[in-house]
Amino acid sequence: MKRNTNLGCILFFSLAILISCKPSDTEETNKSSNKPNIVFIYLDDLGYGDVSAYSAGTLQTPNFDRLANGGVRFTRGYASSATCTPSRYAILTGTYPWRNENAKILPGTAPLLIDTAQMTVPKMLKEAGYATGVVGKWHLGLGMGNVDWNQEISPGPNQVGFDYSYIMAATQDRVPTVYIENGNVVGLDPQDPIQVSYQENFEGEPTAISNPEMLTMKWHHGHNNSIVNGIPRIGFMKGGEAAKWSDIDMADHFLEKAKAYVRAESKNETPFFLYYAMQQPHVPRTPHPRFVGASGMGPRGDAILEADWMVGEFLKELESLGILENTLIIFSSDNGPVLNDGYYDDAVEKLGDHTPAGPFRGGKYSLFEAGTRLPFISYWEGTIQPSVSDAMITQIDLFASLAALVGSNAQARDSEDLLDVLMGKSQEGREEFVLEATSRTAYRNGDWVMIPPYPGPEVQTSVNIELGNLKAYQLYNLKEDPSQENNLAETNPDKLTEMVNGFKAIRGENSNQLEALELK
Repeated sequence: MKRNTNLGCILFFSLAILISCKPSDTEETNKSSNKPNIVFIYLDDLGYGDVSAYSAGTLQTPNFDRLANGGVRFTRGYASSATCTPSRYAILTGTYPWRNENAKILPGTAPLLIDTAQMTVPKMLKEAGYATGVVGKWHLGLGMGNVDWNQEISPGPNQVGFDYSYIMAATQDRVPTVYIENGNVVGLDPQDPIQVSYQENFEGEPTAISNPEMLTMKWHHGHNNSIVNGIPRIGFMKGGEAAKWSDIDMADHFLEKAKAYVRAESKNETPFFLYYAMQQPHVPRTPHPRFVGASGMGPRGDAILEADWMVGEFLKELESLGILENTLIIFSSDNGPVLNDGYYDDAVEKLGDHTPAGPFRGGKYSLFEAGTRLPFISYWEGTIQPSVSDAMITQIDLFASLAALVGSNAQARDSEDLLDVLMGKSQEGREEFVLEATSRTAYRNGDWVMIPPYPGPEVQTSVNIELGNLKAYQLYNLKEDPSQENNLAETNPDKLTEMVNGFKAIRGENSNQLEALELK
């Protein structure tokens, strides 16, 4: 009898141990759904040399550097394009923007560029259980054309995958100069409706041409229409006085909205995705007074230091919420740098020894390297080990890489799964891609780049940037010649033929210049 009792006790305690060791259903669910929060921090016109961790300029950006030195700092990270709208289209859709003929720099009244039926990064992440939000610059169009800014605006970010949106429609230098939250203009007085036009001014409304005495910032080229807060803009706007933003407070305003979003979402059980699209250092550069003079380089340098501080404050918020170690951060820019982009603001005169493009040729609008080769950083504290990667990666690849991370089967036409590269576990990046600059394209393969012949000016004189246009082929070995000084097209015809054929294979029927590409 005693023996049976002992045996029963052993069985009881063994069963109890097994039960105590087996995770509960809740624990299993939490473990299986343990996906990181994801944040895109996307700067505007920030160059390779504007982040001090890249050791290619003279500005000091300690908070950008925290990400760069604490994660994977890519030396061959690319935007899809040398201008803003196409790059923003590519990062959210995983698709080459040149496949969409409308993916160009858009006016503030353009219709939504992304088809609402198209798969996007936020849609993919929503399907994987994420809450999704966007704060900052949009510039991908709104509505279906002829938007009534005094009613709910749709379709927009909320119709292409974002649960929450707090945006400006286009850019800081374009009208309408208002914030839009979930499709509605913030602070709009119904008795003072907004009217917007990019064709003609509204009767009696002042412009930079008719009323230069009202200006607090002088325009250089292209920015001479409606005046808001003393700054001349692109396009004409009437009404909406109570809703107009304060330029010098914009960075702080977007930061508070980004912090509020992560605070709210951190209380929920689901992970979140935030596309934090900052406006700096795009023109007009209007740093808050507490940053004015901080760089010694004028408003452009001050705006970069302001953005660096904003990133630091955002990281502090993630830390205070206890979620930094469960947040994957991707930091990059939409295109390369530009100094004078429409206003007199001492960006050229006070540049000093700083080199925004780093060692590369060109800049914004250019097919040369500086147009698309940018700061590109992946950071996940405690998970990604600090390293420097020479693997080639593009913003187009974020779609497939994040899909792999969260276990999604969603696909995008041009995106490659480089999750191991993003996590710093591999140096095997993508082999080739077709970059774009104002509807012109070039081909990158390995260490080589081929730029087809293009008509037009070699230099865009208004911004003093080489565009990459030549009437002959250009071929460069970027490993040996990163500044693209030695054109090898004539001396290496076999490589040129190989590159042209590789370019044609990707462009296919989408190329409008195949006849021009026939080698002579």
